[in-house]
Amino acid sequence: MALRKRLEGLAENDVDWRNKKSAVYVFHPGEDVLEVAKEAYALYQSENALGPAAFPSLKRMEDEVISMALDLLNGPATGTGNMTSGGTESIILAVKSCRDAAVAGFEERGLTLHGANLVLPRTAHLAFDKAAHYLGLEIRRIEVDADFLADADAMRDACDERTILLVGSAPCFPYGLVDPIPALSEIALDKNIWLHVDACVGGYLNPFAEREGVTLPPWDFRVEGVRTISADLHKYGYAAKGASTILHRTAEQHAFQGFQADDWAAGSMSTPTVAGTRPGGAIASAWAVIHYLGVDGYRERIRRILRARERITAGFAELGLAVHGEPRLALLAFGATKGDDLSIFRVWKVLHDRGWFSGIVQNPDGIHLMLSPSHEEVVDDYLSDLGDAVAIARSETGDAATHAAAPTRYA
Repeated sequence: MALRKRLEGLAENDVDWRNKKSAVYVFHPGEDVLEVAKEAYALYQSENALGPAAFPSLKRMEDEVISMALDLLNGPATGTGNMTSGGTESIILAVKSCRDAAVAGFEERGLTLHGANLVLPRTAHLAFDKAAHYLGLEIRRIEVDADFLADADAMRDACDERTILLVGSAPCFPYGLVDPIPALSEIALDKNIWLHVDACVGGYLNPFAEREGVTLPPWDFRVEGVRTISADLHKYGYAAKGASTILHRTAEQHAFQGFQADDWAAGSMSTPTVAGTRPGGAIASAWAVIHYLGVDGYRERIRRILRARERITAGFAELGLAVHGEPRLALLAFGATKGDDLSIFRVWKVLHDRGWFSGIVQNPDGIHLMLSPSHEEVVDDYLSDLGDAVAIARSETGDAATHAAAPTRYA
């Protein structure tokens, strides 16, 4: 009991996401789902997926999760994949697979990997920069179009003989927008370049939104040029952290993902992912939550998110605020309308001081929201405090506080 109190005390300054006032980092699907995830994790907290011979249960659960993921994302019969610790690991594995697959083609053309590059929109996640840093590749970030979507023509122009990977997001993290994946697919097929779709946010959200009538451009394996997709289970799959998936169109390309070595006193080792030890609890949690919710459970939660987003965006309009782009899912960013000198970062600070924890975007400046099903219960409270925050910020127009710098999010 004393140790528990100490643990609870350590969290004194943490954001209280259970009060439904946080719109980043945690995805609140309801206490029942959280309990399922916790119990399943605890049952397998000591098991290690590094040893499938010792723990075939984890291998079976992982295989079932991947099978369900491929079914959701319209994977072909040849599709395969693995669970990972999170979106960053999934993205690193996609880039690593692409790089290793590119080696043979480069050798045939008398090229080395020096200068091999990734072409991606400015809105793509920084995990691609991390992957490029680790793997010795070059990043080429291309400005988005006026709608904040990937500019396929500009990305085509940025490709050269050393381009090995194109990236599109479904949706992108900053604005919650789905890039024109079919247009990127045309480039990938024309130039024989690997196309990765980062659906870390949307992989377990988009399929159910589409079932609820949300119209999205084709974004998954239905698009011929898509080779790999990353999709996080610990976001809108509502599993315990850390659980993600990396999905491949074919087993042949998936073979480039793994690691194998045998010059060791303890014999050979092969691993499908970056990690050696892989927590059984994360796999069991994902498996349990997927089975607990089922299609109907996920659809019910996306309906709550969509209702919350509709009410919130209507409130923005009444306050003279504008949404960046036309998001149709759970993520959005909003700020001042063009020509308005309202400091949206001052608005953010007032909301933060009242307990609302959310992210920001820059150029254009805005407040970033990742809506969870439970946010439907606090929409009125949020809009009330937002109205106060806007009024306070407008009353300070011209003051130094109006021009507050963007808050740091990931330091």
